[in-house]
Amino acid sequence: SSRAPAISVSAESCIPAGLRLGPVPGIFKLGKYLSDRREPGPKKKVFSYAVPPVFQVRMVRGELVDEAGSSALEWIGLIRAARNSQEQTLEAVADLPGGQIFYRALRDVQPGEELTVWYSNPLAQWFDIPVTATPTHDEKGEERYICWYCWRTFKYPNSLKAHVHFHCALSHGRPFLHH
Repeated sequence: SSRAPAISVSAESCIPAGLRLGPVPGIFKLGKYLSDRREPGPKKKVFSYAVPPVFQVRMVRGELVDEAGSSALEWIGLIRAARNSQEQTLEAVADLPGGQIFYRALRDVQPGEELTVWYSNPLAQWFDIPVTATPTHDEKGEERYICWYCWRTFKYPNSLKAHVHFHCALSHGRPFLHH
């Protein structure tokens, strides 16, 4: 299934650790379109305390808004799923199981840095998304993640987790196998 190139959302100035964005509107399917590849596409910049250039978001009264003054509800869905913990800047959290979902900054996000998000462990468990993925090494010594149902390989752990949850025909909706 083809889809539009991914839009990347980046900080124009520092976004403080702990800042909550949201709630995330609509049906929550974080990672459904996650791929090992990065498709080049349009960029949206988000920022706090700065004059907005093109396609950016700034902090106003403690809330991030884009250049048109639209709240995060208008653009939060454009934030890309993180492929691994090293590139992750936000985590998806909920105050109650089944409650509204917010994104929380894991650390100070620096200017120019892309916003990427993945599930917090409690939220992953609520959605039956695998929490861990153990790498193997291929013949070149590079880390790979292998689906324990269909044996498809992935370069990143979250790509595997998303595949098992959303796409693997052989998992038949079975929960994650704990080794």
